[in-house]
Amino acid sequence: MAVDPSEAPREETRLPPGQYVPRGRPVIHYGRVPPFRPETWDFRVFGATADGREHALAWPEFAALPRETVLADFHCVTKFSLMGNEWRGVPASVVLRAFPPAPGVRHVMIWGEYGYSANVRTGDFDRALFAMELDGKPISADRGFPVRAIVPHLYAWKSVKWVRGVEYMIEDRRGFWEERGYHNIGDPWLEQRYSYQEEPGEGPS
Repeated sequence: MAVDPSEAPREETRLPPGQYVPRGRPVIHYGRVPPFRPETWDFRVFGATADGREHALAWPEFAALPRETVLADFHCVTKFSLMGNEWRGVPASVVLRAFPPAPGVRHVMIWGEYGYSANVRTGDFDRALFAMELDGKPISADRGFPVRAIVPHLYAWKSVKWVRGVEYMIEDRRGFWEERGYHNIGDPWLEQRYSYQEEPGEGPS
């Protein structure tokens, strides 16, 4: 269900520490924009699944899943924030119900094209959305078309573009940017930008 913008807090009270609102909508990503080939695209759920199997949804199957609209701000670790974005897509809860994780799963790796990845705790994944639209239009190619993860309460590198699947994990491990010095959790309200800031228990053991 969409959030009524009139009920949202004032913009300045929603900015995490160290963030600013830019002019326009910057776009940042690593590597080139991949082509979308609907005839071969699929979404995989693998790792520690409840039934021990790997599952895959073809594009028509994934596109037919129930969708929700979420109004959420978007905080980049490079310090700009895009406020009041209307995302529409498949909630992570739908994926979890269709393909449950094993009881011991505590972490999820979100995988994108070219092997890009970001790890999140299951409690954070529960709040994620696999977005297909932004502000009433299909997401543009450079913003992640056809599907990108949105984890709005974490820094935006956790919101993987060009998503191709999720891996359920018993033990945590770092994703692409986490291996390159970014914080394992990435909470913008705590300014968890870099791995050297991690407290005991916040990173993989």
